[in-house]
Amino acid sequence: MSDVSKTGQKWHASFRKGTDFDSWGQLVEAIDEYQILARQLQKEVQSSNLHDFTEEQKKTLGKFATCLEMRSAALQCTQSQEEFKLEDLKKLEPIIKNILTYNKDFPFDVQPVPLRKILAPGEEENLDFEEDLDAGTGAGSTPSFPSRVPGTLLPRLPSEPGMTLLTLAIEKIGLKDAGQCIDPYITVSVKDLNGIDLNPVQETPVATRKEDTYIHFSVEVEIQKHLEKLPKGTAIFFEFKHYKPKKRFTSTKCFAFMEMDEIKPGPIVIELYKKPTDFKRKKLNLLTKKPLYLHLNQTLHKD
Repeated sequence: MSDVSKTGQKWHASFRKGTDFDSWGQLVEAIDEYQILARQLQKEVQSSNLHDFTEEQKKTLGKFATCLEMRSAALQCTQSQEEFKLEDLKKLEPIIKNILTYNKDFPFDVQPVPLRKILAPGEEENLDFEEDLDAGTGAGSTPSFPSRVPGTLLPRLPSEPGMTLLTLAIEKIGLKDAGQCIDPYITVSVKDLNGIDLNPVQETPVATRKEDTYIHFSVEVEIQKHLEKLPKGTAIFFEFKHYKPKKRFTSTKCFAFMEMDEIKPGPIVIELYKKPTDFKRKKLNLLTKKPLYLHLNQTLHKD
């Protein structure tokens, strides 16, 4: 069996695993599986290896990834008006099962996820730091951002007696060049003192709007572990990312973090630091002396 056939089989197995979780009501596991598969397909779409898949097949894979993200978004938003149903997704199984021979029209009118370079964590920091943005993205641009990026936010965990869960509402971030940031979103991660992940990493959808020096998100992030189970020295990180069209990759612009002693109900503003993100919190440099911060609101849930 060729490597391409083996890859197709792995994708099909992953798809079946995700839809099984979905049909059993294991939504967190389903979302995780869908997003892993979507990223694998996107990586293949962006590959320059012409011997694996044709351009037409790559276009189909890109549309398939879009549908996986749409289903993930539907599972995360209980009030979705245009949700993508499980039975819709299951109609796509013959495509991923027979990707090398499938030659029919794609059953849904969707577009492939935009081609963007996928970088390993920290890889972008080795590239040129200059902010080369298109001339048309300044003060006169539209105040809204496209909603094509669904994010990877997870639902709240089940409550446990005597245990506390944290919901973080990301309200807005202040940046002097807020109007120039394209497709901005925030990656949220929970790290120990050595920078090791303690929770699944989550990404917000693209920001909803901009206003003066602020980019508004207005989204809630559910921390995926009870606070009592987090070790001493844990910190929650927020990496602000945006797309650079001329370089065709998504870059981290700055980051912020909050430590355990800052977790308390109500609003909080936290300082912004220059990249690269320092998960060990050893060498921190403020992004600006201006009073610009990440604005959050915390809600604690305890049985």
